[in-house]
Amino acid sequence: MAMSAQSVPSGGPLGGSLGGGKLPVRSFPSPAAKRRLASLFWGLVSVGLFAAIWELLWYVEVANPLLLPPPHMFLQDIPGTLKFFDRSNKVGHMATGGGATALMATAGWTMFRVFTGLALGLVLGTAVGALIHYIKIFRNLALGTVLLLAPISPVAWLPVAIFVFGIGDVPAIFLVFITVFFAIVLSTGAQIASVPKNYLHVARIMGATERQTFWRVILPAILPSLFMTVRLNLLGAWMVVLVAETVGVGSGLGQITNMARATFNAKLVFFNMAIIGALGFLSDWALREFQRKTLWWVAPGEGASR
Repeated sequence: MAMSAQSVPSGGPLGGSLGGGKLPVRSFPSPAAKRRLASLFWGLVSVGLFAAIWELLWYVEVANPLLLPPPHMFLQDIPGTLKFFDRSNKVGHMATGGGATALMATAGWTMFRVFTGLALGLVLGTAVGALIHYIKIFRNLALGTVLLLAPISPVAWLPVAIFVFGIGDVPAIFLVFITVFFAIVLSTGAQIASVPKNYLHVARIMGATERQTFWRVILPAILPSLFMTVRLNLLGAWMVVLVAETVGVGSGLGQITNMARATFNAKLVFFNMAIIGALGFLSDWALREFQRKTLWWVAPGEGASR
């Protein structure tokens, strides 16, 4: 029997729903890549505009080049500027000047102190916050002390850190830890209390124990907000670690800034500020990428991934 033309789907053997048998084509670049490229583009435009305004103020002789050297001045003699950096992390070590390798070593030690303090603050702050929320006697004994110590500026802890830990890496790490610890403690309790009750009911219906409910329901629910708290305190962590390095460490980018101030080397001051700004930006980017890779259940554009 011959088949009529009307009985054959217009799209061929695969049917018309696929548009003539053509497979759907995935767009390139992806929407997420487009968002990142757009963010990078506008970031470069913003920095370029800031530098252009600075150069214009120098050109019309509004900005004194001895006090506020424009970017082309403090970037034109990078090899000469790098001689102030050193590879060693030992207090009292005689610097020899080591070029780009010394710059990376100096920046690396500062970033080590920042991320070590942040990691300790996140882990211990989450643990203490959970204990305060779940254990009544611990909450009664500890919450008052936390609320008393939380408003104290991390810089005020610097003499205490030096008295207790001496000179070295530990005072700087301790200051970064203090910067984020109390915020994480208070945020953890508030976030646990705000977990939707439906999540807890479903977990109980499925037979989850209290421990399983915490590790598999509550903790995943509060981690995005805790990461956002860490990101908000990241800038403060960079501020206090630089202060600690000028006094309690004797090495790092903070020590370079202190040396530039003492020698009235404006070019070194602004070069170091540019390095600190770039590292702060990269630190925030790295934290967002770590959150995106680790907290896979958070949808793009939500929580700390924004």
